[in-house]
Amino acid sequence: MLLSISMILLIGLALGWACEQLHLPRLLGMLGTGILLGPYVWDLIDSSILELSTDLRKIALIIILVRAGLTLELSDLKKVGRPAVLMCFVPTVFEIFSTTMIAPLLLDLTRGEAALLGTVIAAVSPAVIVPKMIKLMENGYGTKKGIPQLILAGAAVDDVFVIVMFYAMLSFNRGEEISPLALLNIPVSIALGMGIGFGIGTLLGFYFRKIHMRDTVKVIIFTGIAFVLVAVEDFIPFEITFSALVAVMFMGMGLQKKRKEVAQRLATKFSKLWVCAEIMLFVLVGASVNIHCVRTAGVAALAVIAVVLVVRMVGVLICLIRTKLNVKEKVFCAFSYIPKATVQAAIGGIPLSMGLACGDMILTAAVLAILVTAPVGAFLIEVSYRRLLEKS
Repeated sequence: MLLSISMILLIGLALGWACEQLHLPRLLGMLGTGILLGPYVWDLIDSSILELSTDLRKIALIIILVRAGLTLELSDLKKVGRPAVLMCFVPTVFEIFSTTMIAPLLLDLTRGEAALLGTVIAAVSPAVIVPKMIKLMENGYGTKKGIPQLILAGAAVDDVFVIVMFYAMLSFNRGEEISPLALLNIPVSIALGMGIGFGIGTLLGFYFRKIHMRDTVKVIIFTGIAFVLVAVEDFIPFEITFSALVAVMFMGMGLQKKRKEVAQRLATKFSKLWVCAEIMLFVLVGASVNIHCVRTAGVAALAVIAVVLVVRMVGVLICLIRTKLNVKEKVFCAFSYIPKATVQAAIGGIPLSMGLACGDMILTAAVLAILVTAPVGAFLIEVSYRRLLEKS
């Protein structure tokens, strides 16, 4: 296991640095590391790590969402208002609907199977988007109009919406009834996540003011509570639950509202943790990619992904109608909603594991979505933000 971890960190770091020197996104090198070291190419990663891959990726995602919450201010979210709410679900609905209409024409899928495919490929990747938006906020790009904050909020909630829709479509394709409570859970889980997270963050603000301790200890407490929230969500036996990932982000916002100077110091600590967590996250995402699936119907699936991505970008632009953003800024927001990775890696293989006839095709599309949109989206964000956004 130790040898595998050393290869993941050192090779991932080296290839990420090499991509940076070529003016390519660093995550491209990390994804490539995972694909090469993973079970479908060289098979050099210890099986025990692969068994823990889902949990390790979730830990990395928690770290970056905590960091995002510690950086975001509630006033910034209030400022973006209506567009932030629309960005949470409108682009996703556009992509799922267009996939449902287009996929049966190019792939051997029914309408129901195409809808299931749409829910798999529709989710954006917070793991790609969040660190990019934090970088823009730290450097002052687009912050005057709240553009990074808008994209951060939309990307975090988008995944909750998509995952609930995925399980609803999965039930439909297995011949089961879609529970109305499952659909009601979408807004309820988001609202509960926001309230629970903000409340815990506020209480931590009071606690840290009364009890003096090192910032390192505060990081441990903060991280431990975040892990508990995610674990509790997984064990709640009811259909109505709360979104732990939304709660994790709003926990940071609650602390910032009560103790801003503490939040800023903890954000610096979490940014250092992210250096290692980023490598683990994207290498393990790459290791989960079965590139052999691409050989079957790869071109047709790629065509579907390309078309529905354009439709998704149209959905983003519709969300931004009657806002103060100019054309360049709206285009940047559309670019920022391209990357996909973590959700596709997590749920892409579920239909196949459940024996659905469309499982192979859906896994193929999920793999292609990761391989194409993650590096392309990250690259477009990286090369365009200086030209499309104003620096304050």
